[in-house]
Parts: sequence; structure tokens; C-alpha cells
Amino acid sequence: MKIRLILVQIIFFYLSVFAQTYYGFNPDTVRAQNFDMGKMWTFENPPVKYFQEEYGFSPSEQWLEKMQKSALKFGGGCTASFISEDGLIMTNHHCVRGILPSVQTDNENILRDGFYASDISKERRVPNLKVEQLLFIKDISDEIHSEMNKGKTDSEKIELREKKIEEIKTKYSQENPELVFKVISLYNGGKYSLYGYKVYDDIRLVFVPELSVAKLGGDYDNFTYPRYGLDCAFLRAYENDKPVKTNFYFKWNLDGVVEDQPVFVVGNPGSTDRINTMAQIEFERDIRYPMMVKMLKDLYKIYEELVQETNAEDYKLIARLYSIGNALKVYEGTYKGLLDPYLIARKKDFEKQFRNAVINNSGLNTKYGKIWDELVQLRNEARKTTNKMFAYTINGFYSPQYLIIASKLYGLIEDLKSGKITKDNFDNEAQKIYPLDLNHKLQKKLTLVQLKLWKANLSPDSEIMKYLIGNNDINKAAEHILSRSYFTSYENFNEFIKKPVDDILNSDDPFLYFVRNTKTELQQMIDENKTRNQREEILNQMLGEALYAVFGDAIPPDATGTLRIADGIVKGYDYNGTRAPIKTTFYGALDRYYSFDKKFPFNLPSYWENLPKEFDLSTPLNFISTNDIVGGNSGSAVLNINAEVVGLAFDGNIESLPGNFIFTTEANRTVSVSALGMIEAIRDLYKADALSKEIISGKRK
Repeated sequence: MKIRLILVQIIFFYLSVFAQTYYGFNPDTVRAQNFDMGKMWTFENPPVKYFQEEYGFSPSEQWLEKMQKSALKFGGGCTASFISEDGLIMTNHHCVRGILPSVQTDNENILRDGFYASDISKERRVPNLKVEQLLFIKDISDEIHSEMNKGKTDSEKIELREKKIEEIKTKYSQENPELVFKVISLYNGGKYSLYGYKVYDDIRLVFVPELSVAKLGGDYDNFTYPRYGLDCAFLRAYENDKPVKTNFYFKWNLDGVVEDQPVFVVGNPGSTDRINTMAQIEFERDIRYPMMVKMLKDLYKIYEELVQETNAEDYKLIARLYSIGNALKVYEGTYKGLLDPYLIARKKDFEKQFRNAVINNSGLNTKYGKIWDELVQLRNEARKTTNKMFAYTINGFYSPQYLIIASKLYGLIEDLKSGKITKDNFDNEAQKIYPLDLNHKLQKKLTLVQLKLWKANLSPDSEIMKYLIGNNDINKAAEHILSRSYFTSYENFNEFIKKPVDDILNSDDPFLYFVRNTKTELQQMIDENKTRNQREEILNQMLGEALYAVFGDAIPPDATGTLRIADGIVKGYDYNGTRAPIKTTFYGALDRYYSFDKKFPFNLPSYWENLPKEFDLSTPLNFISTNDIVGGNSGSAVLNINAEVVGLAFDGNIESLPGNFIFTTEANRTVSVSALGMIEAIRDLYKADALSKEIISGKRK
């Protein structure tokens, strides 16, 4: 044991010397910064004193109420805001991109051509879309923690918590039937809040620009700056078939922004893991992120090929490519941050300070002192099976449909064998499994992605790998698998399911073979992982309790997909040997168009070569600020001290991507559409006169 300890000390010594020599700093001297844990402040604990000290103004209760109640949670993962008393809503184009086909007529292509309802009667209802307005907040931490303390095991504690949550939600729903209640975990469960939302489910489309204008530069320019995207969309909320009348909405500002101006982003950041211990961070760095980055790169490549093969004319395919590209950049950018020794040194210093504060307090040490060591043990156990679990898991995001069909068929056979269904049921249900509109060209490419995933995460000596790949290279293995499968055509599948069930079950179909030979082991790993995750969930809550006990409200909780207010300033930064300006203009959009020879993804509609004379190309289009945002903040209003809209957040730069685990202020920037640019385009480019007047006046004429 002593020899191992000495070896570890020697390794860390040389790593320290290497970092000091190669990167120009000694990791042992790096210190955590004030806002490493971010600036995503909750409305239950707004940092009023800090705002006063930092910006010279103290927000009133009315100011905070307006900020809270004018903002909206939009759809499944974005933010929006009311911007007129008549229920006009502002959000990002990319927040509605996936739902635009649901409102267009047969002869329309809204992604390609955009949309504007010139009259209120032409506004189109978006199916299954809702927005939520946060109207009620209550701290219920004591109730939840008291109930959890009655449990003896981790699973009992979690079960008691869930029952208490349902009890609280039921009670408040009965007292306030007009609201929908959700219990929100803050500080990993160190605190709990009850949120009450007013839900609007009649949302109608008013205006969106073309996809090429909203996302000029596609994935190349995604998470970059300077940017030139008109990434905005406008909708309207209705009640009883009439536009909503609201007292809470953000007014528009036409003054623009200047450097060092304070600005506030009010939105619903999705999730961050800044509270995570080093054991958890190192697991992400060593195991999860490399897996995801490799898979997403392979997936992106095949969709990029398909887009090029269709001459970039299939807008649904382009939208899919952009979604995958966005995920890839997030994972890859975060992974690079996790490999940055300076950022890791800052995280280690924070953990050292936090842990020492716990250890040096006898009461806290007794309750929380062992958390870090236990999390090390749990993450080390997870390392043993995570890659295999990933390889064995069938996922609709990246797995070929052939594998999904095989899994469904195997499930039906199991139900038949166990007596859950009859043979007639089996025959009827099996007929429904196979999609009639299957894109076989895409599925064959996805099969290649799946094989690469298996090869990267499974031992070459495993029976699965020997059977599916053997000594073949990936391309030959894919050809071999596809040539032997019954799932590569509807006709073959239809004949296959007519065979005796035992013949189907024991067939040599490669996809069915995979399902048959992984399902039991996968379930065992899932069960083990569930037990481990339950323990880690309790430890994470204890970690959050300890964090709050040590730092209080000085550190905001991690993002939870719920409403936060993030402060910052409009500020340029140094990059690529030059200086990024605080704003870009429409001139820059034209420059990208011509510099890339008008080719996808830098193509613009043809009318950009003959723009209206009143359209001012010098108008600010995008700008940057130091606000703390992550995914989920898309569509958040950017506001000045008077709670007026100066912009619409739609992205971060590359330097912002490590924000999942650490917030930095040196070059991390929020990228927003300028309020001036939106009005200029809506009024003078798209000639949407009624909309521009409503935006500026805050009311519909």
C-alpha cells in the first residue's frame, strides 16, 4: 500500500511539473474564482445586495415580479416571453423549427420560405404546444427533508419523497385549480421549492423568418462569434379563442446596447453539473463524454452526406443535421473543457475549499464528511460497466430501425411465451412493427454507426463482437450483417414473422441475435446501476445540503430547467489573435453569403441581392454579453435595467461550452439577436407592419 501511495505521489509531482512547463502555470497555485458556480439566481433568493454593489441599482419587488411573470417556459426545452399586453410571445426560431411543418399547408414549406400572419385571423394554432407562466413559489424544503428522514434505506427515502411531493402538489392543486404545480429540486435536493404555473395551450404562430436567415452558417457558425443569425420567432397565446390579455410583458427598447452596459437574461436554463465532485467530473471526462462525442461525430457525418446528396433541398433533413450538430458541439466543447488542466485545477481548488469547510466543522463533518469518498467508490464501480451498457442499449436517436424492430419483435415473443398475449395477438401486433416509410439508405448508414459504437465500447474477444464483426473491417461487417438480416425489407420481414415462433427466436438474424444475447445482461446492469444511482442521488442531495450550509445563497443552485435571472454586461473579448466586437450588423450576413459563394449553409434567399432601399444594413444584428446561460435559455429575453428588451438570447460561443461544469467570465459569452435588428428586419425587410407596431407599442392595434 505504501509503494502504491509513493507511486501516486510521484505521478502527481510529474504531472504538476508538466503542466507548469507546458501550460505555463502550476496547478497547485490555481484558485477557484468567485463565480465558478455561476450566476443563475433563483427568484426565491434574488441577489439584491449583490446587484446593488455590482450595478448600482437595487431591484424593487415590482421589478422582480415583472421579470418573473413576463417570462415563459416554452414547449419542451426553451424559454419565451410576453412582449405585448395582447399575448404576443417572443422566442427563438430554433425553438419552433421542429414544429413548423405541423402548421403548414400542403403547398407550403415554412422552413424554406418563412411565415407571417398579416392579420390575426391568419395566425395558426400549433398542435400540442404550451407555454407556462410561473406565478407561485414556496419553499417546501423542511417538509420534504423531514419525510425523507423517516426512511431507512435509499429506496425508502426516495419513495417517501415522491409520495410527499404528490401529496403537496395535490393539496395546492385543490386550493388553486387554475395553476399546475411542480416540485423543483434545488442544490441536488438540498432545497425544494413548489412552483405554480399558469398554462396556456392555445399558441398560434405569427411570424418566423426563413431557416437560412435564422441560422446563417448552419453548424459551421453554431456556437461561434461573430454571428449573423435572425434567430427569432413570434407567436401569440389565446384563451377562449381570443388573444390573452396580460399585465406582465416586456416593453421594447430602441436605444441599442453599448459596451459595459448591464443586461439581464431571464429564462429556464436546462441543466448544469457544477456542484459535482471531482470523482463525478473525472468519470464524465474519462467515460461518458468520449463515448458520446465519438457516436455523435459518426452520426453527424452520415446526415451531412445525406444533405449534400439531396443538394441541401430537404429542409427536414437539414433541421435534423442541425440538431445533431448542435449536440455534437455541446458534447465536444464540454469535453475539451474537461481536458483543460487550468479549468480542472479551478474545480479541484473549489472542492478542496468546500471539503475543508465541512471537515473543519464538527457538526457538518459528522453528517457530510464521507460524501466525497463514497462518491469515488460509486463512480469507480460505474466505470466497470458503463461502456458495455451504452453498447447494449438500443436508442431511437442513433440506432438503426432494424435493431429497434428486432427488439420489439423479441418483446412480443417474450409476451407470447409468458402468456401475456395469444398467438393471434402476436400475429396482429407483429404486422404493425415494421414502418412502411422506412428510409433504407439511412438505416444502412445508421447500421454502420451502430457497429462503430459496438467496436468502440465492447471487448473484441466478446461473443457479440466475434459474431457480428469477427475479423472483418467495419464496412464489410455492415454489409455482411445487412445481407443476412430479415429486417432490411418489408417483404422479408413479412415472411419471417410467419415462421414458427421458436424458429424466429433462434434464427441467425444478426439484429435479433444481438437482442437475444444482450437483453438479460443489460437488465442486470440496469438494475445494478439503479441501486447505485439511488445511493448517488441521496449523496448528491447531502452534497447540496452541505453546499448550502457552507455558502448559503452566495452560490446559486445548478440549472434545473426552471426560471432564473442571470446578470452580466455587454462585453467584447479577445479571440483568434484579434478582438470580437460587441455587435455585428446585417452587412456581415451579406459578407458571409458572398464570401462562401452563396453555397449552403451560407446561402440566403435570392431577394438578399436586391434588398429594399429602406432596409438599413448597418443595423446591429447580433451582440454578446457575459450572462450565464446554457441550453434551455434559448428564447430568453435580454433586458436592460428598466426591464426592457434589448435582445433575444439564442446561443453561446465556443468558450461557453464548458459551462456545464464551470462558469468562466474571461471569454464565455451569450450571443443574442439585437432588438434593433429584429425590428429592422420585421418592419423594413419582411414588411410585417402590424407586427412591428405591436412589438414597439406593446399592444395590438
